[in-house]
Amino acid sequence: MDLHGGHVIFHRHSAGGSALSTYALMMFITTNIMIIILTTVAIQQCPNLSSSEVLMIWPGLNALYPASSDVVDLTPDNFDRLVLQSDSLWIVEFYAPWCGHCQSFADEYSKAATALKGVSMVGAINVDEHKSLGAKYGVKGYPTIKIFGANKQQPDDYNGARSAHGIIEAAFSSLRAKVNEQLSGKKSGRGGSKGDKKDVIELTDSNFDSLVLNSEDMWLVEFYAPWCGHCKNLAPHWAKAASELKDKVKVGALDATVHTIKSNQYGVQGYPTIKVFTAGKKDSSSVTDYAGGRTASDIVTWALDKLAENVSPPEIKQIVSEDTLKEACEKHPLCVVSVLPHILDCQSTCRNDYLDILNKLGEKYKNKMWGWVWTEAGAQPDLEYVLEIGGFGYPAMAVVNTKKMKYSILRGSFSLDGINEFLRDLSFGRGSTAPLKGASLPKIETIEPWNGLDGQLPEEDDVDLSDVLLDDLKDEL
Repeated sequence: MDLHGGHVIFHRHSAGGSALSTYALMMFITTNIMIIILTTVAIQQCPNLSSSEVLMIWPGLNALYPASSDVVDLTPDNFDRLVLQSDSLWIVEFYAPWCGHCQSFADEYSKAATALKGVSMVGAINVDEHKSLGAKYGVKGYPTIKIFGANKQQPDDYNGARSAHGIIEAAFSSLRAKVNEQLSGKKSGRGGSKGDKKDVIELTDSNFDSLVLNSEDMWLVEFYAPWCGHCKNLAPHWAKAASELKDKVKVGALDATVHTIKSNQYGVQGYPTIKVFTAGKKDSSSVTDYAGGRTASDIVTWALDKLAENVSPPEIKQIVSEDTLKEACEKHPLCVVSVLPHILDCQSTCRNDYLDILNKLGEKYKNKMWGWVWTEAGAQPDLEYVLEIGGFGYPAMAVVNTKKMKYSILRGSFSLDGINEFLRDLSFGRGSTAPLKGASLPKIETIEPWNGLDGQLPEEDDVDLSDVLLDDLKDEL
């Protein structure tokens, strides 16, 4: 809204591209009718007031968040000190007070600010008043929300739902990425080990379908332009993410200025544009927009979270060879090893009950992408010896980390609740561990897999006594 010669002029909001809801429209109309009435009275009483002086008389007209709100009012005077120079994570909304979308979003944003107190800072900038900040961060529509996380110089755009829940989820995701960087000793947005550019797969119009669409891997694909400054800034992060995601998620890049068929097919209009092609069988429509941050840590965290959403429950495999154990333990962060009672001590129904517990827990913890294996008591003696399980009774369980060559033993009951508590503590970094004997996986016997049937006692050979001469035996006695 502007004031010109006592007339009230409304600017039409066009940044969002979608129509206001009926409720938001009614609120917008009602609010602005009040503005007209109050402004008209002010001008009639003080005809020489300027537009800015009228707004000073009615400060509530120029802001969406009152002083009592948990949303911090940011200005050019306090922005660097509060946001850029602090260690806190900041969620920042760039808004205009006349914007209908901003007005309808204000209540949800305030709820998020209250819920995040002590966790993340939440602020808002009136771009109508502070155009310099809007211009600095390329704000073209309202509301625009940016997350100032690990790298304050390169905030991430928030593209999620305009709801308190969406904002809170984004805050926790960014906090986790920030903590991961600090834990690994990396400097925010700078330094750290470089990725290998060779891990970024070069895509073209001719190889795109065969490499991306015909694979069952999850793909992150960057559409870039060689002259694009943002693309150049992203390049080292993209290479590093590709290296960290190797063997889990494929990371590719396509020069959209040269390979225009694919860039046009996927509606690329700006650079860099990142598209996600989900794991499994796919076609040209199996694509979504990437919605994460632009640092290597952000990209890796987002990709692994997305991969975990679509991961299938693990197969609980019987250890029948060395390869079975290696695949479960060396290709996964952790492997869960169960030793079940011998089939003669626990027949098929009993064993299947235990396997059912393991399957349920595998489903529950599938996003951890652990390996799950089992063996029968006595079938793999070296494994039981190395893990120090089985000697005090069956069933038993140990969780192995082959990268650190450490393991942890289930001390509680071998039940759904008992194992769940054990695994939950491990996932939070709690629980005691011990070094793996020999600092390597043990020798594994090659055996036949269980046939699913009850066990049978071995048949004893009948002894034929017909040839025994009892009289001779008597003489001997």
